[in-house]
Amino acid sequence: MHHFFAYLSRMRFIERWALMRNSDQENIQEHSHQVAVLAHALAVIRNEYFGGHVDPGEVAVAALYHDAPEIMTGDLPTPIKYYNPAIRDAYRQVEQVATDKLLDMLPEQLRPTYEGILRPKDPEVEQLVKAADKLSAWIKCIEELKAGNREFRSAAKETEKALDHYRLPEVTFFKEQFMESFRLTLDEME
Repeated sequence: MHHFFAYLSRMRFIERWALMRNSDQENIQEHSHQVAVLAHALAVIRNEYFGGHVDPGEVAVAALYHDAPEIMTGDLPTPIKYYNPAIRDAYRQVEQVATDKLLDMLPEQLRPTYEGILRPKDPEVEQLVKAADKLSAWIKCIEELKAGNREFRSAAKETEKALDHYRLPEVTFFKEQFMESFRLTLDEME
């Protein structure tokens, strides 16, 4: 019996933003879906507008699984995860162990495929997934602020600044073309 997919279904139980008061709770399953949609969009934008040749499907799948190790580790809050290099490096090792454990839950013949998904080899894929992950966090901050939750004011500024550090034209394009809509109500989008 193999438990890989049963473990993945538990992503819905891992809450994000644990140190913040949330107007709307978010779990890593919901977050991973949004990151997959955003990563796919960034890949398409890269290809269509900036001469890229990345596979949007590969990017979307990598994004869908990007937080899978957190089923075992939980979602370590960003201020702790990146507090100092030693903690960051130790957490990466813990995530590697969790990834290994997940891969061990698959039949031998499926492991190479899922290892390629859980540990993408293409730096372009990894770059777009990280950018989409940060974009998702910024969207969460904007939505919380829109709901009147000032708790996310500083996080919104810091997340946007971190997103800008990527200096990716597809991120700039997304911000210019799509981000303002996240600040609007449904009626304002009509």
